[in-house]
This record gives sequence, C-alpha cells and structure tokens, in this order.
Amino acid sequence: MKNRLRGNSKDYEERWERAGALDAARGGLPSIVANLQGDWNVERLSGPLPMPFVWKRVRNGRGETYVLPAPPRLRGLPLGPRFPFRLEQREGHVALIYAGPLSFLVDELRLEADGSWLGRANAAGIRYAWFGMTPIWTPERPGWAPQPL
Repeated sequence: MKNRLRGNSKDYEERWERAGALDAARGGLPSIVANLQGDWNVERLSGPLPMPFVWKRVRNGRGETYVLPAPPRLRGLPLGPRFPFRLEQREGHVALIYAGPLSFLVDELRLEADGSWLGRANAAGIRYAWFGMTPIWTPERPGWAPQPL
C-alpha cells in the first residue's frame, strides 16, 4: 500500500464512502465476492490489529487469515495459526465472517479505485480497526501458483 498515510477514523470513513460511490458509479459491481479471489497482504491502518505478517487467502467464497509470512512464491502449505471465514455479499461491500469461536468477528471490505481493498474490522458490531489489502496473487496475475484451501 504505497503512499498511504495513516489517518484518523474520519479519513477512513471518507475513503469507505468514496469506494462505495465508485461501486455505484460502476453499476455496483466492483466490491463483490468474485473480485476477492486470491492471496492478499494485509496492512493495519488504524487500531490494534492486524499484526505484521497477516495475510488472507480467498478461494470460492471462503478463506483463511494467516498470521505468518506468506511462503515464498506461495509454494508449499502455509503453516502457523489460521482463522477460517466465509464471504457474504452485502449491499455495497463484502463481509468476511469468521467461523467457530471467532464468529463475533466480521471484516467488511470495499474495493478502492487503485485495486486495493479497504477493510474495517468489527467485533460484536463494534468497529475496532481499519486495514488495507493488496494482492500477492490473484487470477489476473499469471505466473503465480495458487494453493487450494
């Protein structure tokens, strides 16, 4: 996420609204589940989480959040803690709903004009952090071999 300055919550709310307006201008299509297919670096913008080395892998409407660096060129199976989630299309954004004991956690994502995703992390309906996601691998980036979930 080059050239991104950390700001206050109001700055991220404004970016969230701009991304929503972009979706509306494009017919409401960019912030959809299908556009999240791939592996994503996660960067904390505000709040206590996510920690460094967090990344997400999304395949076929579900995914996992990992807390260790992505393997080089995505070869081999990722090791370390992972937290499964399912994706749900909501009006104007995509929700990542975590499974099991973490089901009170929901990340909400909107696609930004530069192709990155702006996320807001919620616990029991209370927003506690903002984060950004940039691609490690997506179907549009040939030469990278994705691993199935």
